[in-house]
Amino acid sequence: MLEELRIKYDKILRLIDTEYLRYFFDLVDFENKIIGIVGARGVGKTTFLIQYLKNFDFEESLYFSADSILTSGVSIYEIAEEFSKYGGKILAIDEIHKYKNFENDLKQIYDFLDIKVIFSGSSAISLEHSKADLSRRAVLYKVKGLGFREFLELKLNVKLQKYSLEEIINNHTKIAREILSKIKIFKYFKEYLEFGYYPFYFATPKSYKLLVESAVNTVIENDLLYIFHIDIDNIEKLKQLVKYLCLTKPYELNISNLSKRIGIGRETLYRYIHYLNLADVLKRVDVLNKKDTSFLKPSKLYLQNPNLYFTFCVNNETGTIREIFFINQLEVDYKVNYSKTGDFLVDEKYIFEIGGKNKDRHQIKDTENSYLVIDDIEIGFKNKIPLWLFGFLY
Repeated sequence: MLEELRIKYDKILRLIDTEYLRYFFDLVDFENKIIGIVGARGVGKTTFLIQYLKNFDFEESLYFSADSILTSGVSIYEIAEEFSKYGGKILAIDEIHKYKNFENDLKQIYDFLDIKVIFSGSSAISLEHSKADLSRRAVLYKVKGLGFREFLELKLNVKLQKYSLEEIINNHTKIAREILSKIKIFKYFKEYLEFGYYPFYFATPKSYKLLVESAVNTVIENDLLYIFHIDIDNIEKLKQLVKYLCLTKPYELNISNLSKRIGIGRETLYRYIHYLNLADVLKRVDVLNKKDTSFLKPSKLYLQNPNLYFTFCVNNETGTIREIFFINQLEVDYKVNYSKTGDFLVDEKYIFEIGGKNKDRHQIKDTENSYLVIDDIEIGFKNKIPLWLFGFLY
């Protein structure tokens, strides 16, 4: 079996041939013995694994997917043990959530074998409540799709600097001018909002939306079944929930009406919202300091990124697209909460109000550390910051 896995691994090495490294390459501590990369389908997890393995000799490295027919009936630990006997040093396992009780096998590998494991899986994976107590042994990184900066780098084959939120707040005019001296931002911004979140856009632009829909269907029909053991009869209810968000604004969400419309109880609805949020299909934004928000009504509920709106919704609210772009770009490194003063509270410190170029400050004029985030402007002034610039946070 090991030889068959090596043959397949060699083919995959040849197929995935990209030199572009995503933002999270700089975040991962590769000194850890067990590393997990989790995220939505299509954000580049498999590519990351293969890129990392190319740093090692072929004989010392191995890649396989946990749902492969080749590994059917064989435990992850058994594969790792045989691989280690033949001098293996680094094992990459894709789609690990497809393997039942993978935590136990990883714990055994950590305790008894002298090899490193790096794995990928659904963003819904959590190790905190693992019976194998894997959270003390493995480091988990949750990764996102392309930021606007990354999209531009791939689109234009350029290198662009990323900025912290504080740098953007304090120096946004200077930063925007520097970027605009190199790039006509609005030539690409709308393209990013509709097509730019998933890296496979550059390989398959004509079938992009079909692939996005397929990825979300796989999460709902497959991944969530494996992880949360959802009743298969309710799969259609999850899809209806996604579709419903095309028909309502985030702040008009009515849980009672939604429960009746879809035909499931409120408690089940809250649970499904929680699962879809974990799986990066939906994005819930809550008021700060709710004790346990998992199964309570979210203050605002969105599809997870702008591309999903353009894929599933016939008509889109401009305000919703602006808001989810803002949330999506910040949530990699910052905590975003719903605010009754402005639109969003970030890191319990900054208030942001999102709008078009005619938006004024009357809602936040007396609020400390408050800013307008404005669409359709290239350069801001003082506390008025262009929306697109938040796409350079990662």
